[in-house]
Amino acid sequence: MIKAIPFSFSKFIFILGLAIVLGACASRESVQYFQKIDYTKLSDSIAHTEPEIQVGDLLNITITATNAEAAIPFNLYETPIIANSMNMNAARPLPYLVDTDGNINFPVLGQLHIAGNTTKELNTLLKEQLSSYIQDPVINIRFTNFRVSVLGEVNRPGTFPVTNEHLSIIEAITLAGDLTIYGKRDEVLLIRMENGTKKYIPLDLTQKTILDSPYFYVKQNDIIYINPNKTKVNASVVGPNTSVILSSLSILLTVIGLLI
Repeated sequence: MIKAIPFSFSKFIFILGLAIVLGACASRESVQYFQKIDYTKLSDSIAHTEPEIQVGDLLNITITATNAEAAIPFNLYETPIIANSMNMNAARPLPYLVDTDGNINFPVLGQLHIAGNTTKELNTLLKEQLSSYIQDPVINIRFTNFRVSVLGEVNRPGTFPVTNEHLSIIEAITLAGDLTIYGKRDEVLLIRMENGTKKYIPLDLTQKTILDSPYFYVKQNDIIYINPNKTKVNASVVGPNTSVILSSLSILLTVIGLLI
């Protein structure tokens, strides 16, 4: 006759099984992106939120004036426009590419260095340059490559084109369907390229100070990464291995029972 396993021994088996399950839990390092980086300290000296023009940017710049024909030579179009044409609005404008030196080649005006300027500053520069050629020019400048990437613990990770250049980090996360229940609201990573250098900026969305942060508004090509919480990290290993762990415990208990 097989004797019943003593209560103290059953308790030992339970503790042993619990230790095996907990031992299978993954560390955050096994699933987290962008590890072992030097975070950039927040700087209160950054006051402006206007996106600056960078190397590789594409800009749509259109010049209009009361005298429409006078503005034609200062616009780039896919098909050249005859000076007396009335179909200027039907023509497709071509974007300006900011080269590796931060310059663009502008019709009539020639090479202009614009990297580091905001669109507002570029608007002022062009008005000064065009004043000798056009009376009261109207200048419209838009980024054509303004986009932001959101990945990690969000419902719809991806890269999103943005038409509004004053997009907050909250609005960017909204484009990705908001954070999942596994996303760490107090540990959001913003990756930004500035002057050829990547900056890694930690942000805490649970604090109201985020509203006054110089990084509250995103810039073109920003990357936002949402870190996973401990529940998601542990589930990434325990979930797939649960059946294996339970099978191992079952075999262990069977063998111990037979020996006893």
